[in-house]
Amino acid sequence: MTEVVDAYDTRAHPTLDDPVAAAVSECVGGPLGEHAAPHRWWTPVRVVLALTAVCFALGMLQKAPCYHDSWLDGQQRYSQMCYSDLPYLYVGRGFAELNWPYDGDTETRARYEVMEYPVGISYAAWGTAWLTHWVTGSHDVDARASVPQGDLFGDPQVVREIRTYVAVNAVILGIASLLAAWFLARAHRDRPWDAALYALSPALLVNGLVNWDLLAVAMVAGALWAWSRDRPVLTGLFIGLGTATKLYPLFLLGGILVICLRRRDLPTLLRVSVTAGAAWVLANAPAYLTGRAEWKVFWTFNSDRGADLGSLWLVAQQAGHTVSPHTINTVSWVFFGAWCLAVLTVGLLAPETPRLAQLGFLIVAGFLLVNKVYSPQYVLWLLPLAVLARPRWRDQLIWQSGELLYFASVWWYLGGYLAPGGGNDPGFYWLAVIVRIAAELYLIVIVTRDVLFPMHDPVDRESGRQGQAKVMRSNVVAV
Repeated sequence: MTEVVDAYDTRAHPTLDDPVAAAVSECVGGPLGEHAAPHRWWTPVRVVLALTAVCFALGMLQKAPCYHDSWLDGQQRYSQMCYSDLPYLYVGRGFAELNWPYDGDTETRARYEVMEYPVGISYAAWGTAWLTHWVTGSHDVDARASVPQGDLFGDPQVVREIRTYVAVNAVILGIASLLAAWFLARAHRDRPWDAALYALSPALLVNGLVNWDLLAVAMVAGALWAWSRDRPVLTGLFIGLGTATKLYPLFLLGGILVICLRRRDLPTLLRVSVTAGAAWVLANAPAYLTGRAEWKVFWTFNSDRGADLGSLWLVAQQAGHTVSPHTINTVSWVFFGAWCLAVLTVGLLAPETPRLAQLGFLIVAGFLLVNKVYSPQYVLWLLPLAVLARPRWRDQLIWQSGELLYFASVWWYLGGYLAPGGGNDPGFYWLAVIVRIAAELYLIVIVTRDVLFPMHDPVDRESGRQGQAKVMRSNVVAV
């Protein structure tokens, strides 16, 4: 008689591996028992996908107060914390008239601002506008050109389209969130349950529909999955497409650089980089060829903007320290350059080769710490990296608690609900920004410790135990 190892037996189970998960499991019967058996259909990946769907649906419900009045109530979007960029950009960037984002027509540019986002988001915004018009029926958009832009919000048909536009985008972003969950659940063969940290994330729930960031999140998750399967070309493709959607996926190349230097595998680095560059160029080509000046707006807009919401720069500015955009740009990039060198040093000095999720998290977190704007949905940038870099409920909840505090505070601040009783300093909002940064620094310290002292890394430690168990269980047992 032989005993054959079951993949189910070699997986890391949260209720046995994570103290918080083990404690919570007492509400439903306790941790996994020795007689537990896998369900034939409800595999870990499918459970994670179902949890992601539920979480995203709750996020849609959280936006319901604004949806019902089509985001026309200027205060409710703040008091109910249901703000989203999508309905305002539908009208404000010309999508109600189906204008191509990179149209250089003089009248169009005089009437509408250029999309200040990378091309991936601009394409998605434009494509979903066409879907919206298809769903709501064909309408004469040319007639809208004679109506002042601000008056379009008073057109009942446009108001209907706004709600449909958000709904259409919710479907697209929901698919992106599920795709990211699928990639994360399969990034480590023995740890599919780590993706539950993403699927049940409070940050995903409240921020999923604020903007189109989930499109880039899916690309980052795809890159982590492809890298774990030793597919450098596919990794580069995801990074290139992600960078065309949001800039930050580019920073994964820094983590791959560290890993390839340690492995003395520069050809792999070259394949990833060349593929990423080619994918980015091809993705940008339609926009660049049809409107070079409009394509450049993303780069000039971010260079010229001053201190904005969520940043430490805004806190300093509101506290009375005048800082020019040029100074912010210079200091931020010097700091980020030094930060990247520090991550490179940590990665090269680590006793074992760090994982891409760890290095990617550290690099992106450093970028956000000194960025001139730190919008609430930017937490999604870190989410797939964080849950694989440090798959522990306690640490994720500590970090995301700071994010939730900031999420509530920024809307109440914008709505005027945090106005101080005396003086003009928005002290509570400043506190929320600082708490958010402190929570992020906490997770940075924990991940850095795991890199430098791998015995603290739950992934490597658990992988070692599971590997030993796999060898033992694969032995032939004679009876």
